[in-house]
Amino acid sequence: MKKTAILLLSVLVVMVFTGCSLLSGKNSNTVVIAGKNFTEQDILVYMMKYVIEDQTKLKVETKAFLGGTSVVSQAIERGDIDIYPEYTGTALINLLGEPMISDPQAAYDKVKNIYKEKKQIIWLEPFGFNNTYTLTMRTDEAERLGINTISDLAAKADRLMLGCTQEFLERADGQKGLEEKYGFKFAAASGMDPGLTYAAVRDKKVDVIDGFSTDGRIVAFNLKVLEDDKKFFPPYYAAPIIREDTLKKHPEIADALKLLAGKLNETEMAKLNAKVDLEKQDPKAVAKEWLQSKGLIK
Repeated sequence: MKKTAILLLSVLVVMVFTGCSLLSGKNSNTVVIAGKNFTEQDILVYMMKYVIEDQTKLKVETKAFLGGTSVVSQAIERGDIDIYPEYTGTALINLLGEPMISDPQAAYDKVKNIYKEKKQIIWLEPFGFNNTYTLTMRTDEAERLGINTISDLAAKADRLMLGCTQEFLERADGQKGLEEKYGFKFAAASGMDPGLTYAAVRDKKVDVIDGFSTDGRIVAFNLKVLEDDKKFFPPYYAAPIIREDTLKKHPEIADALKLLAGKLNETEMAKLNAKVDLEKQDPKAVAKEWLQSKGLIK
């Protein structure tokens, strides 16, 4: 009887631990990298995956297009994911509620220190590019209206429609803050999927969109980026962020991701985004091809 009881107890223990492993979706040699719901993040997710798997013995699970900023940031704080790419300006203003800082290094240092102290999340070295928000119009329409800067736009915005992501409508560094800074209000604003905004302005369904400086569709669709002459938008340098407990368990991740530090500028990131958005290439293939071309993976 005792032997039977011990055997049953052993089986239960194995089942419990196996069940926990299945529920967690990963084991101690697996890390989870997620991204927000737009192309650039998708490419960065796979760049990080391939570098980590090439340089370490870890396996990487990906959750690309997980959601907007709030979804992904909450996921890393809960421990559902280990790593994702974030932007300094987004973290500073949208997630931490801190005042805008124009200096890129000061903004990075601020978010790095607060995240480590309050969230136990570590900012690694930036990828190198600044994907700042922009207001973008059709070039012919901007020229017809004499609009080169956001201040120029302010005088005519009450006759124009803004098309933007739902997130831009809600963020402190989005529509409301922008209108307050420049003293104007759009005639109307429509929230839409991030993948639809550029086609909407190209096809004259809206007049102005919230663009990203590294988006390849700006040039391809003959769009004009308006100068942020009052410096409303902060720097948005992209960097990998990782849970502190994950980094302590796997310090080799920092060495692997350091290979990506400073390797991407705005022009190069825009070209990679265009390969996916315009040429319809697979983001996995785009990421791997770029890494191999730079000699960063085999």
